[in-house]
Amino acid sequence: MIKPRPHLAPRMDVNDPKALLEKEEGSSLLCPGQYLSFNQHHKNRSSGKNGEPVAENFRTEEGYLPQDLQEGQVKVCTKYLSVDPYMRCRMNEDTGVDYLRPWQVSSVVTGGGVGVVEESKHQKFQQCDVVTSFSWPWQSRAVVDGEILTKIGRLEGCARVVGICGTDEKCQVLVCEMGFDAAINYKRDNIAEKLLEYCPAGVDTYFDNVGGDTSNTVISQMNQNSHIILCGQISQYNKDVPYPPPLPPHIEAILNERNITRERFMVLNYSDKHEAGLVQLSQWLKEGKLKVRETVVKGLENIGAAFQSMMKGGNIGKQIVLVSDG
Repeated sequence: MIKPRPHLAPRMDVNDPKALLEKEEGSSLLCPGQYLSFNQHHKNRSSGKNGEPVAENFRTEEGYLPQDLQEGQVKVCTKYLSVDPYMRCRMNEDTGVDYLRPWQVSSVVTGGGVGVVEESKHQKFQQCDVVTSFSWPWQSRAVVDGEILTKIGRLEGCARVVGICGTDEKCQVLVCEMGFDAAINYKRDNIAEKLLEYCPAGVDTYFDNVGGDTSNTVISQMNQNSHIILCGQISQYNKDVPYPPPLPPHIEAILNERNITRERFMVLNYSDKHEAGLVQLSQWLKEGKLKVRETVVKGLENIGAAFQSMMKGGNIGKQIVLVSDG
């Protein structure tokens, strides 16, 4: 762990990240780093708007939590943290969208997380509750506003699908484990030719997490009145472009001519359905209808490297970080 000097202790707006941190001893946390001034022994490089993130953009520090909770607050022990492509946008001063705020230099990073309640002064939560949030601080333990948490209750119980990924191993996982009808390795295969082979009648629905040339190729083979679910654009996040990135004129023309809808999918718009969604997904998992693959990295201090690897496609399935297995 890197211990900053007292006058370089991290600062944050407690009204925004909703995680309270004081001084320099106790639980671990991570802060986004962009400048040499974080401490004298560790240079944190900047990705800027154009550039790839690296593990050195983050640093680990020691801190301790306030002993007494205020009304409405909850003390949690972090179990898992999620690293996701959209986080690259939060490394810029301007995220490009109004629903994401940029990470602040020398402040605790936040994202999706799961943990267990250790102490609560919020009426909805009690000790040992398993909780989740999309604003979880990257700390081993944290004091948070209970309003950002969702309780995970006791869980009860396309005609042709083609995936596109970047390695033969991932293609094999999609077909042999996940039940896809076919998979295309975009780094090796000719995507246009493979789509014609696997989807000779055209594409009706495209779940877009990639953007760029891959998406342009898929869109060119989509049918009349088809649909694009715009979830992410990872191929464009290291570039200084607006979000969603503008499409080439000939692709825009295809959308208009074929009446293709291209709607942004934001999970924040469905927060009222989160709990029901967890129940349904868990039921499908139990029934074997849903398959799950994860790439797990252990240790909060390794989350920067996990993020860097995920942005380069180093993960198979969901990239998560195991913070505590106790």
